[in-house]
Amino acid sequence: MTDSQTISDGLYPIRTVSELTGVNAITLRAWERRYGLLEPIRKTSGHRLYTQAHIDLITRVVGLLERGMRIGEIKAHLGAVEASATTDGRDADSRWRRLMDRMVAAIVQFDEDALESTYNEALAVYPINVVTKRLLTPLLQELGRRWEGGEGSVAEEHFFGCYLRNKLGARFHHRAKPVEGPKLLLACLPGDRHETGLLFFALAANDSGFRIVLLGADLPLSELPAAARKVDADGVVLSGLIVADNGDSNSKLDAIAAEVDCPIFVGGHASVDAFDIFKRANIEPLGLDIDTGLKRIANTLARNRTH
Repeated sequence: MTDSQTISDGLYPIRTVSELTGVNAITLRAWERRYGLLEPIRKTSGHRLYTQAHIDLITRVVGLLERGMRIGEIKAHLGAVEASATTDGRDADSRWRRLMDRMVAAIVQFDEDALESTYNEALAVYPINVVTKRLLTPLLQELGRRWEGGEGSVAEEHFFGCYLRNKLGARFHHRAKPVEGPKLLLACLPGDRHETGLLFFALAANDSGFRIVLLGADLPLSELPAAARKVDADGVVLSGLIVADNGDSNSKLDAIAAEVDCPIFVGGHASVDAFDIFKRANIEPLGLDIDTGLKRIANTLARNRTH
């Protein structure tokens, strides 16, 4: 089985996981053997394979280390957190589940009033970043499963997509804009018209102090070099679910990357599923975690400024 086949099955080799998380392979193996933090899947050849859940766990471990926790203390801490969440989080989880079920029902009925009412109910109790993490992101995943399984319709997807773009677009338009900080040019990959993830990223990047130029969905790669030069971008971030198989994508990535005078990053599922394609084109895959991706961008741009 090749790495590409493995990734398409949702299992990632240690090399890919190391790149996406910034944790080298030797450390990942030590976390597994010495501290019992990870239990990767083993191929018959003995090679380790990791799931997205493993990647999420590694990201949590890195965050705890950055906050000063010792590696030997982390397994017990995670176990205590999980036990507490199991006890204290059942009611909260059921509340989020009920909110999500109501939003799914509203989407199925194309009932914008019910959708708006449920969304506002969540916002009345929780801050927007919590609503995004606990309601909107899981809702998008739930809808994706429905559409993939044939339960939903394209009309439902378009209905909710328009609703959420309007909400996120309004937040983006009225945001407090940083006057300093690195400038990022953001766009969706060619053929990708799902800009919701890009808007989530844009809002998080803005909150982290980046200045944002947002180009939106389905951008031809040939437009990138001129746009990056015109806005004097410090970095370009692409986003997408897939890498379109056409003359403006895979076959031209190398040439386009060479023409852009700043680092290029890519996030979303495409960054994992087409990991090797992007690495060969000198485009840095960021994976699915927005906070981790923003840290990697900041570190890369800081290194570039010192050279």
